[in-house]
Amino acid sequence: MVSPADIEAAHHRIAPYIRATPVIALEPGALGVPTALLLKLESLQHTGSFKPRGAFNRLLTADVPATAGVIAASGGNHGIAVAYAAQQLGVPAEIFVPTISAAVKIDRIRAYGAQVTITGEAYAEAFAASQKRAQETGALVVHAYDQPEVLAGQGTLGREWESQVTRIDTLLIAVGGGGLIGGIAAWFAGRVAIIGVEPEGSSAFASALRAGELVDVPVNSIAADSLGARRVGVLMFALTRQYRVNCLLVSDAAIQEAQRRLWQELRIVAEPGGATALAALTSGAYEPAPGERVGVLICGGNTEPSAVG
Repeated sequence: MVSPADIEAAHHRIAPYIRATPVIALEPGALGVPTALLLKLESLQHTGSFKPRGAFNRLLTADVPATAGVIAASGGNHGIAVAYAAQQLGVPAEIFVPTISAAVKIDRIRAYGAQVTITGEAYAEAFAASQKRAQETGALVVHAYDQPEVLAGQGTLGREWESQVTRIDTLLIAVGGGGLIGGIAAWFAGRVAIIGVEPEGSSAFASALRAGELVDVPVNSIAADSLGARRVGVLMFALTRQYRVNCLLVSDAAIQEAQRRLWQELRIVAEPGGATALAALTSGAYEPAPGERVGVLICGGNTEPSAVG
């Protein structure tokens, strides 16, 4: 299990490589939500998402083979982050992505100097191909969401967020494979309510909670390139059950509306996965109590601005 001490150590380890991203306080009524919100803009992190936190912590705690370097499978954002971290640390990287990955994300992976292989229709197929390749080359595997070092790195976001606000009651976090929400749950350890938000068409976490175990689900959502895990990770599931994390589902239409509101009212560009947590509020799937201090994570901004207008 990942502990607050692991996250504290990760925070100090990755600090030279990570931005402290801002939190903005929104007045009641902003974005059509009656409650005041605390938006954490992790879309302004290096590479446009939270992912470098876990990538750097994994690379900085392992012996990376000098020739083979690192390997990862990703819908896009994790691959960008691993490529960026590898470039910063001077090691080679090979990234496997599925055909659903957005061109803008594939281009960014290549821009950071990584070799890209496009294979399979979804993340699970790209991951299987990357595992086979890792066995052949001996490259260090950087999992997108199910390694302790990755979860501890993502958990530094929770530590940072708490240091930036005076009080927070509830956090809304988008869920794909679950490394982010697992790491944040490990940091807060039950001190705040944490709610995962998933697209209706990619509901691995909600399905696992209902079944009481990990299950495979179909993936069909506009947010699939960032929230398209067929099943959530073993580590996150243990942590989220321990700390009683719940989950809500939102439609693709609600996600697109949240993207539109972020752009029209705040001029913030968010990819579909990045706007998914907010969609729980703008759609009414989550209704805060009067006076509740709600934090919402905008976790990624890797899309074309023309896609959110």
